[in-house]
Order: sequence, then C-alpha cells, then structure tokens
Amino acid sequence: MEDRLKLKNYYSIKEFRENFIYDGNDLGVECNEKKTSFRLWSPGAECVLLNLYNAGDGGEAYRQIQMKKEDKGVWSWDSDKELHGVYYDYLITRDNKEILSADPYARGCGINGQRSMVVNLRKTDPKGWENDHSPKESEERIVYELHIKEFSWDKSGGFPMEYRGKYKAFTCKHTSLNNDGIHPTGLDYLKELGVTHIQIMPMYHFGDVDEAGDDAQFNWGYIPINYNIPEGSYSTDAKNGEVRIREAKEMIQSIHEAGFGVIMDVVYNHTYSLDSWFQRTAPWYFYRVFPDGKISDGSACGNDVASEREMCAKYILESVLYWVREYHIDGFRFDLMGLLDVDLMNRIRKELDLIYGKGKIIIYGEPWAADKTAIEGGKKLADIENIGLLDENIGAFCDSTRDGIKGSALIAKKAGFINGAKGKEDAMLASVTAWCFNPYNAKGFKNVKAPSQIITYVSAHDNHTLWDKLKETVPEDECMRLNKMAAAIYMTCQGTLFFLSGEEFARTKNGEDNTFEAPISLNRLDWELAWENKELVSYYRGLIALRKQLPGLCDKSKESYKNITDMWKQKDVVGFSVNNGKTGKWNLVKVIYNASKKVFAGEFLESNMEILCDENESFCTGKMINAGEQVKVAPQSVLILGQK
Repeated sequence: MEDRLKLKNYYSIKEFRENFIYDGNDLGVECNEKKTSFRLWSPGAECVLLNLYNAGDGGEAYRQIQMKKEDKGVWSWDSDKELHGVYYDYLITRDNKEILSADPYARGCGINGQRSMVVNLRKTDPKGWENDHSPKESEERIVYELHIKEFSWDKSGGFPMEYRGKYKAFTCKHTSLNNDGIHPTGLDYLKELGVTHIQIMPMYHFGDVDEAGDDAQFNWGYIPINYNIPEGSYSTDAKNGEVRIREAKEMIQSIHEAGFGVIMDVVYNHTYSLDSWFQRTAPWYFYRVFPDGKISDGSACGNDVASEREMCAKYILESVLYWVREYHIDGFRFDLMGLLDVDLMNRIRKELDLIYGKGKIIIYGEPWAADKTAIEGGKKLADIENIGLLDENIGAFCDSTRDGIKGSALIAKKAGFINGAKGKEDAMLASVTAWCFNPYNAKGFKNVKAPSQIITYVSAHDNHTLWDKLKETVPEDECMRLNKMAAAIYMTCQGTLFFLSGEEFARTKNGEDNTFEAPISLNRLDWELAWENKELVSYYRGLIALRKQLPGLCDKSKESYKNITDMWKQKDVVGFSVNNGKTGKWNLVKVIYNASKKVFAGEFLESNMEILCDENESFCTGKMINAGEQVKVAPQSVLILGQK
C-alpha cells in the first residue's frame, strides 16, 4: 500500500509530468519490409532488455538486446530487418528487481497473449482489403448486439463445423437452417431483418478462455489483456499470431460486403487483473487508488483504469484510432463509460470527427459504474449526471426507457409499464422524445442535448433477456404479445435503436440473468427457435421497416422534440402524434400504447387513417379506420395510424 501511494503522488507532481509525458505516436512496434522499430514507455525502469523468440510460447529467447534509454521514459531499439512473425517481450529492471512483460501496445501475440508478436500489418490484409469500406450510411441506425461465438455455434445455423464460433463463420455466404436452402440464417437473416449495424461483443484478446483449450469454452470477454489484438479463440489457429488478425479483418470485410456497419465493444475502464502489462511497465500509473491506499474498484472487476492521466488517455485514444484505421471499425460501444472521464470521451469524438467527418464513427456507452471510483484532478466522469457535458454525438444507454417499459433490469419481479406497474405513463412519454425538452421528464435522464445522445433499448447482453424478464412478471400466455408491445414502444421512440440478438425471436437463457461464463449451449443463438417464432421475427422486421419511413422519429437533431405533438395520458394508456413533414410517406402518425388488459376506445377520427401497426401485424396491414369511426386499441398492444 505504501508503494502505491508513493507512486500515485509521484505521478501527480509537476516534475514527473514535465519529464515523462511522451507525445510521440510510435510506441509499440512498427514493422515494414525495410525496418522494425521497438518503443516502450517505462519511466521507472533502470534497464530494459528486449527478448526475441521464434515461437509464441515455450523455448528460450534466441536473442537478447539492451534497449536504449530515450527521453520521456521511452526505451528503443531499431533493426534494419523486417522481423514480421518474430515474438518478443521485455525484461525490465526496476528497483534492482527484474520483471517480464509483454508489450502494452502490441498488435500481435502468441497463444494466450503472453508474448507479443512483430507484425507487418500489410501481410495480414485479406484479398481486396484496400477496397474495404463502410457501407453507405443509412438514414436510421439500428444496432444488433452479437457475440462472435454465439452467432454460429448452434449446429442448426448451417455453418461449417470448422468455422462454428469463429471469425470465419461471418464469411460463409447464404447459410440456412440445417442447410435446407430455404430459411436464411447468419448475415442473410440479419439483412432480411433490417438492422443496419452489428455490435460485436469484445473481440480483442481477453482472459478466462484458454486459446489452446476446448472450443466450447465461453466468456463474454469483458476482461481485457491485449487491447489492440483480436481474440485468438475465435481464429482457426491461435498459435499463429498472424491468423487471428487476418481472420478478424475477413469477418469485418464480409460484414461490410453484406451492407452492415461494425461497432466494436471496448472495455478501457479496467483490465483482466492488476498484474497487467500496464502494471508491469509503469506500476500504479494506469490505475486509480483512493487517498487511503485502497484500490479503486468502480468496475467491480478489481481495478479502475486512470483515464484522466495523460499517458493513459493517450493509450486509449490511440487504441481507438488504431482499430478504425487498421480494422475499418465503424463505431464503438464503451463498457462502463461512466468510469472514463468527460474530457477523454470528448477528445476521442473530436479526433474521429477531424479524420473521418462529424459523427461518422459511432460512439456510445454505458453512462454508469458499479461503484465509486477514485478519479483525480477534478475530472468529471462520463456518466448520467454529466451527459450534458458530452458531445452531442456521444450516445448513452437509456436505462430510464428500458426499465420504464419492462421493469427493473436488476430486480427480476419488478415490472414496468407493459407488465403491470402503475404510474409509468410519464416515463413512456418522456421516452418518446428521448428525454429531451419534455414536460413529462420528471424522473430519468437530465440535460440531454438531443436524441443523438440516447440509445433506446429494452434488452442487452446484461441481465435477463426480454423474454425471460417477461416470464418473471406475467403469465407465459401474455409474453408473446408483451414482447411485441415492448418492441413497438421503443421502436416508436426517438434515439438510436438497439437490441440484443435473438430478442426478435423470444430468446431465452432459461431465466439466467448473468451468463458471462455460462456454457455456450445456453448462450448460443438458437436458429431453430428463430423459425419457430417467425411471426415475432416478422413483427420486428415490419417495425424496423416502418421506423425507417418515419423521419419524425429518426430525427436526431436538437429540435427533433418538436416533431412530437399532442401527448396525452390516462391510466395505463398514453398517446402522441408524430409530424413527419413533407419527407415522410405519412405526414402525420398517431401512436397509442395500451398497457391495460381491456380494449381502449379513443377519439373519433376526423379523416381517414391507415393502420400501420396493431397487435398482430406491423408496417401496413392494409386496413383503414375511416373518418367518423372510433379508434380502438387491443389490450396490451400498440396501435400506429398514418395519414398521408
């Protein structure tokens, strides 16, 4: 404890910051056909030896090199040879003690990531990679959260045995249910569904999965070891450090070719353990510590990364830029963004905007933490309370909408608007305008600048699936219509739409609410269930297609709240109108949410209106309610009417 407090104070003094904050952009290893350069930031080191190996694990170093001490805490060595495929680590002497470390900035590694690998990245590019690019930006972003192994593990998905659970599964064209050639699975299924972006759960190298072990091992991946290297267990050959890089690129290339953007789930708020490459190269610099010496654990994972420190912020920023530049990533979901600081998040946004255009690279995250964190220097956290300090193109998951619709994500039996809770009408109406400039926003998100800051959703990988949550709160015979109702509500709210893979076919995890390391047999996408519940899938497909036709809801601008008019409420029922202007297929849309178990009889229409969505069908049923007729909404359902 004494050492960590001493170092914590040392890193904060002016002398350290003047002498050891490095502003170069060449940390790690740069390799091409003409040369290889090594740069390590280890300001407290007395000596650094570079070890070179022929293999990613096992065997002795074939060469050991004394590195040169440079300014600002940097150690270097340059070779006039291309060392692509050579593995390496560093033997660091500090306080007369030796410690072995891999490279925090490594771009390649051996099996299980304990040795770093020199990579000429151009030799890892798949054919045609230079022409790979994001698909044409869609008018409305609809994000589908997906885990690489879950996507293709189930045999019924029709993926080749050797690719199941791997990056390569995404390269398989036109897969179908049990290879029947009739019912699409994989990317074809998602194309039919209508989502625009695939959010990939952690694909960097993480812990708790032995890359040399059984393929059936499973973990969500929120425990980073090597931030800038793809996870090896998803590759077909984890021992060859080049393969995981190439196959990750092939996956992204295939997803792009299918017309989807790729959003990467990143976890910069904590590491797998405190025995990290950060800690071995610069002890206690990259971690938060309370003034009494207690290790900060706002992540509930054992540590918090000190994003407010210059070299830590630099690392995170450069890592994000690297994934966009090298892997063509289209966006980022920040795990526990509420542990990172506002200045860093805004800096990331600014840098991406300067390079790629304003708002082109998507950024959003979880605006919360598990506990208090020992942030220093008066920095503000990028959490719910400070959303107004974040750039308008940094989004945040909206738990107020999520819990308002279906009930608490943390308390299984606690219901929301659709499943019996009382007094949720205001939350529903506030959700419609993404908690922006809304008279019903008495509770929930405050200081939201625009719907561009809100991720509207009801389920994600954390907590119960939507189906399992409903089963906890209502009889099973109500679950299907309430699943439809939940979808129809959040898909008629402003903000960016997001949902967990399989929500659209009543995905279940048998009531388990935290399956981060549960068997893959429980976590995998059940493609047979997707076709058993094809009517629910069709309902989602229709809602997504309808959403894209409603510019009044898709508008992410600061003035978008003006598109929502005539908001009203009564017990268990709310309604509003959407003005779509001249660009929409329907100039005016009326929406009613009826959470009661009785038919709701509403207004008598003054003009003919088309039924766009009811309890059975979504997006144009071909039915009308004529002028003079009364609007009636079925129990536990959403009615959407359109007027041209």
